[in-house]
Amino acid sequence: MGSLAPAGGNGSSVSRNVTISGHRTSIRLQREMWDALEEICRRERITLHQLCTRIAEIKSGRSLTSEVRVFAVGYFRAAADDEGHRRAGHGMLDSDGGDRHGAAAAGGRAR
Repeated sequence: MGSLAPAGGNGSSVSRNVTISGHRTSIRLQREMWDALEEICRRERITLHQLCTRIAEIKSGRSLTSEVRVFAVGYFRAAADDEGHRRAGHGMLDSDGGDRHGAAAAGGRAR
């Protein structure tokens, strides 16, 4: 059953260099966000550099790091459906924000 606790790691940030339109820059993100970006790249059959270039072209006025986060959330939200949420055990929060299933039972930590 699902949990809202992170899938792993302690949320520490990692800086990585990416090349965007031929220009090298660095982005600092949590390990889980890098994992999400790598999954997007795998699904879309593109490199991280190509993905970051596409994200940078959005030009929303946000920083690149913020834009990357927003893009990743939007990508996975667009792919989510009610059946997938049900299978993951989502929608089981108590009114006080607790996980009715218990995060510990799912291998996560309670928030």
